[in-house]
Amino acid sequence: MAREFSRTDRVGQEIQKEVAMIIQREVKDPRLGMVTVNAVEVTRDLAYAKVFVTFLTIGEQTEEASIEILNEASGYIRTLLAKRIKARIMPELRFVFDKSMAEGVRMTSLVNKAIEEDERRAGKNQPEEGEGE
Repeated sequence: MAREFSRTDRVGQEIQKEVAMIIQREVKDPRLGMVTVNAVEVTRDLAYAKVFVTFLTIGEQTEEASIEILNEASGYIRTLLAKRIKARIMPELRFVFDKSMAEGVRMTSLVNKAIEEDERRAGKNQPEEGEGE
């Protein structure tokens, strides 16, 4: 019977859940807005974990500044994570902005524009009722 998920996938899912809770409850940095942990990729040797996050930014705060804040707090987050997860090796955390959400919104917008353009062109090419008879 084949496994559905590899060990790194299971560890990544557990890290994702716990890091999201830690950021929400334990990280008290006022410069940090609402953070969503989208995914975690763990290396095969469990030495590093890439944590993909998105933000609901506050004011003029940028994603780069928020990523910098999280990467500065990664040691603290890793310490709390080690207390919650029983593992011999606790991966080093690296936070990365997840562009997939913004890219998905952009692609949806492009598709909607193309559909509107097609409908507009189709409306011009169809004869009006009563014409041509």
